[in-house]
Amino acid sequence: MRRNPVLLDAPSNLGLRPPAEGTVPGCHKLAGALREQRLLARLGADEGGVVVPPRYDRGDWKEGGGVFHAGPIAAYTRKLADRVEKHVRAGEFPVVLGGDCSIQLGASLALRRVGRYGIAAVDGSADFRHPGNSDRVGAAGGEELALATGRGQTDLTDIEGLRPYVRDSDIEVLGIRDYDPERAELTESGISSTTVGEIRARGARQAAGAALRTLESPALDGFWVHLDADVLDPSVMPAVDSPDPDGLLPGELAPLLRALLGSRRCVGLNVTIYDPDLDPDGSCAALLADLLVSALTER
Repeated sequence: MRRNPVLLDAPSNLGLRPPAEGTVPGCHKLAGALREQRLLARLGADEGGVVVPPRYDRGDWKEGGGVFHAGPIAAYTRKLADRVEKHVRAGEFPVVLGGDCSIQLGASLALRRVGRYGIAAVDGSADFRHPGNSDRVGAAGGEELALATGRGQTDLTDIEGLRPYVRDSDIEVLGIRDYDPERAELTESGISSTTVGEIRARGARQAAGAALRTLESPALDGFWVHLDADVLDPSVMPAVDSPDPDGLLPGELAPLLRALLGSRRCVGLNVTIYDPDLDPDGSCAALLADLLVSALTER
């Protein structure tokens, strides 16, 4: 790839509900599992270290109490943004290993400090839940796109007075399921989305090319790629918290990622939601690492 990749761990699980009473989500182990696949060496990346997250503890939070862990997530967003901003300003290419999807707020805040940037959200769901469309707001990992666009509570949407971190018109959502109930609202809001069925019908490269027409606009300083492992079909990627059927297959995701990450306007990437606790033989980690290496090194 053109710029120097820097591998940076952001092992926060603060944005997910516990998988069972008294447990914590295992996605904070994502970075370690991918590093076990020799990702640093295979990418030829520099070491970016880790941004250590606060402890997972929802305390006495109850439904209707807003986003749980809001204070810790806001503090972590600032810390992660500091690191991402430093690498982007240095002309490096941060590859951020999560973590749940709330880590996307760190990248969004960092880029908002720098200029006007877009997002390519390669995700099985839009993560667009907010108080205007749901009475179950709580888990920021299912709400980060709404939060990044200024929808939701102020302590998360207006950090440093920079709301919104990303404009609706500067977002491309790719890989949501054809039956995603949030799609109609995305369209009404001016957020472009492309479903699995549409990617399949057009071809992955053509779908990426259509998205790049927005993301490479002269009005933007560049764009960031958010990759959620649940964009893949659970037949090949069951190790996620919400394995919805009818997702992309590896042979469809690979060319989509390669086209997006191959753009000279792409400034970084984060990877989220893969849960090593649900992958005892490590096969899902191996698949995810292979996809990343292929997308970031093959041209």
